[in-house]
Amino acid sequence: MMIARLRSAPLQVQMLVGFLIGLVAGLIANLTSGPDAAWISTLTTYVTQPAAQIFLRLLFMLVLPLLFSALVIGVAEMGDMGSLGRTGWRTLLFTLALSGVAVIVGLLTVNLLRPGDGVDPALAKRLLGEAASGARSILERSPKSLDGPAFFVEMVPSNVINAAAENQALPVMFFALMFGVGVVLLENRSPAVATLRTAIEGLFEVSMMLISLVIRMAPIAIACLMFNLAALFGWELLIRLGAYAGVVLLALGIHMFVVYSLAVWTLGGMSPIAFFRKSQEAILVAFSTASSNATLPTALQVAEHRLNLPPRISRFVLTIGATANQNGTALFEGVTVLFLAQFFGVDLSLGQQVMVMVVCILGGVGTAGVPAGSLPVVAMILGMVGVPPEGIGLILGVDRFLDMCRTSLNVTGDLVVAVVVARPERNRASGSGGEGTAVSGAD
Repeated sequence: MMIARLRSAPLQVQMLVGFLIGLVAGLIANLTSGPDAAWISTLTTYVTQPAAQIFLRLLFMLVLPLLFSALVIGVAEMGDMGSLGRTGWRTLLFTLALSGVAVIVGLLTVNLLRPGDGVDPALAKRLLGEAASGARSILERSPKSLDGPAFFVEMVPSNVINAAAENQALPVMFFALMFGVGVVLLENRSPAVATLRTAIEGLFEVSMMLISLVIRMAPIAIACLMFNLAALFGWELLIRLGAYAGVVLLALGIHMFVVYSLAVWTLGGMSPIAFFRKSQEAILVAFSTASSNATLPTALQVAEHRLNLPPRISRFVLTIGATANQNGTALFEGVTVLFLAQFFGVDLSLGQQVMVMVVCILGGVGTAGVPAGSLPVVAMILGMVGVPPEGIGLILGVDRFLDMCRTSLNVTGDLVVAVVVARPERNRASGSGGEGTAVSGAD
């Protein structure tokens, strides 16, 4: 009876139950037998570790097709050079700029507060050793190639097929951006390119469907991952997890109320207080659904009827932003990767942190606007910098609440970009280019 109810429960509830089962079982094993018990080693070697590895490898299998298709579609839509040409490029510029600031805020916060420090180095080294032949090696690259000018050189692939075969995500993402620009420049002049874009949209839909099927395995995988971690680290795991959640919320709050307020005021010519007051309906819906796509109808209504933005601009910017402007997701990914690197004692160089920042910015464009949509990207980045992807199980228990918070940031960011992009047209409609007129018109 209880199992039947659990199967019919929402996925996030199932993931939370899996997290709690794995956590409690792992803590009991750690307290009663210790992390070196023979039966724990046998269970993790033959049951929980293989199950977790299969889940992670399925994510790795799908992440490159998903990112490539999402980036191409996102750039092609934002760069529509027809009736919305200038709007498209302004949207792309402000989207990347806000995502970049979001990741920088996240990286600075996690570097200053270091929530992952304090873990027993011996235990962390042990788990690193166990993961060496697992999913981490799939995407691992030489750290030497990530420092200095070589980092920017390696972003440009000499052979994109070879880069994809070696799971070098950053060159593939750069190629996807260039490919999207090419689609923009030729789509209206070539029926073949329009057909190609339709095919890429089909690839994105298939990738999303397969990702959703894999995510259904998450409750079992989370239970296995958490058992492995809790059996090894014990109560220390909960302390680090609480510190991590606090740092994520702090970084999200800084970006929401400081960065967005400055952007709305200086670039959008609107009072931040008025902006947040009028946007609260969309923010609350985003928080409750944890989905940018599900919040889109409410965000459109808020933009047109509360913020008084031109419909042609708000509809374009918000529709694209639901999948391509994921500031909160980019920030979350950066904080998560650095936290887990600190937790496992992996010292990331400045070049590697720059790589994490770039991938998070691009990943924010290529992350699906649905619950747990950032999971494949986080797993991929962990593998790239030599952090055990198994560590992702550590954060999935609190991910639902953090997902609700970062989705609120994502949707607010969409509205911020819409306000900024629409400012010239609002000024023309008011008959004045002055900032004071724009503010009074928005209020």
